Amino acid sequence: MFYDLARSFLFSFDPETAHEAAIAVLRIAGAVLPPARAKHSSPVEVMGLVFPNRIGLAAGLDKNGKAIDGLAWLGFGFIEIGTVTPRAQPGNPKPRLFRLPEAHAIVNRMGFNNYGVDVLAANVRAAKYKGILGINIGKNIGTPMAHAADDYIAALEKVYGLASYVAINVSSPNTKNLRQLQGASELDELLGKIKVAQNHLAGHHGRYVPLALKIAPDLDFQAIADIADVVRRHRIDAVIATNTTLARDKVAGQPFADQQGGLSGAPLLDASTEVLRQLAQELSGEIPIIASGGVMDGAAARAKIEAGATLVQVLSGLIYRGPGLVRECVQATADA
Repeated sequence: MFYDLARSFLFSFDPETAHEAAIAVLRIAGAVLPPARAKHSSPVEVMGLVFPNRIGLAAGLDKNGKAIDGLAWLGFGFIEIGTVTPRAQPGNPKPRLFRLPEAHAIVNRMGFNNYGVDVLAANVRAAKYKGILGINIGKNIGTPMAHAADDYIAALEKVYGLASYVAINVSSPNTKNLRQLQGASELDELLGKIKVAQNHLAGHHGRYVPLALKIAPDLDFQAIADIADVVRRHRIDAVIATNTTLARDKVAGQPFADQQGGLSGAPLLDASTEVLRQLAQELSGEIPIIASGGVMDGAAARAKIEAGATLVQVLSGLIYRGPGLVRECVQATADA
């Protein structure tokens, strides 16, 4: 009931203004409250890390790590921040965030807007949170595709000592040509270079920080098979399936449906889960999968686990349902 009232108030504002206000409130809450403890419900070991529950926050809500301590109070088993790039960038021109309330969906073309990896790193160091923290990294829009690996490695070097795991985002539809990096040869070259950097950093820091690859839902069966082959060959520690979609078939005719950008929320569930299912078949349990996309209730979270995921992330569902969604999903996946 309380969140229903809060949502009505927030939805009266421009989506990006409401988002910034929510982050500000969470940041203040995190500053005044004592450190939060994650709700433990059937802990699970993934990537060599012990997660207190299976439900996490997807990247995109807190791009700069400003509200980690406030977000920790919502009951997540893990939190992923970012996407962050080596250098600060403003992202795409506004407006760039649109609600589709009838479909419980969101379209965004934010374009990796963030303050740069140094600011995020400072925020992480200042946070009280001691739980599992993923940091999602990407390339700057001005970096030529031929030098994309340089950006990922530069960001990896800055966050390696601060992250529980690092997510490699090659699947946002809002940075020109980024999804080309999901091609078999391009991905093979990129991950090869990143793994070399990871091995060097592991020796320097004296600990191994896992890598997760975040992929798109707009992939055919052959592309999924190719990605599975590449991540297996390079011993990537997990795959996050999936990012937002370019498809609009389930929201056709609705206001803002034709806006350029990635679609998230309820309409993404089926396509994202199908990619997850196919990927799970290809990987045969060799590499864990973190599911993301369209989780709006506990039943959807459970369906992701049944399709082959080990962990589940939420974001758009949190905007529409509030903190109650986290508790519901934790309960629904407790005995999975």
